[in-house]
Amino acid sequence: MQLVNIPLERVAVLVGEKGRDKRRLERLCQAKFKVGEEGTVEIKAKDPLCEWRARDVVVAIGRGFSPSRALSLIDEDFYLKVIDLRNLFDSNNDMMRVKGRIIGEKGRTRAIIEQCSDAYVSVYGHTIAIIGRVDELALAEKAIEMLLDGSMHTTVYKFLEAGRRRLNDERHKLWEEHPERRDEA
Repeated sequence: MQLVNIPLERVAVLVGEKGRDKRRLERLCQAKFKVGEEGTVEIKAKDPLCEWRARDVVVAIGRGFSPSRALSLIDEDFYLKVIDLRNLFDSNNDMMRVKGRIIGEKGRTRAIIEQCSDAYVSVYGHTIAIIGRVDELALAEKAIEMLLDGSMHTTVYKFLEAGRRRLNDERHKLWEEHPERRDEA
């Protein structure tokens, strides 16, 4: 059994209209969710791996992702990384400023990070959460760390573009070495 606490305002997203999303998540995660009044979610599954993945799905929803994006964590190739800004900044003003840098004007910076890395990014509360494959997650995380450290946006964008080219080159190289994988992609 896993216990996860999510913000109360995210419980409605987890449960969905008339419990529809919760039932769908339970079916796809092969687990049962018991949602408490204070945002506590109890997760039970027969298979520990399913329980672990279901926990990540619930945490992702609690960190601001939609259920459909969070469900990508069911795939064994996808991972969740949560960066807690309270560990990095003393004041709320600093935290708000940095969150604004990561989101960017009209969400532009977050969108560029997502486009270049193929990872999903959510800035919610005191956290920044990322969902993606290992290489995608690493690229997005490094870009976010650069912004947290005060790097200029143009520097981060150039880093992301170079990282995107490298990811594409690696994927093309993999296809050339293993042509049978083309059918899987």
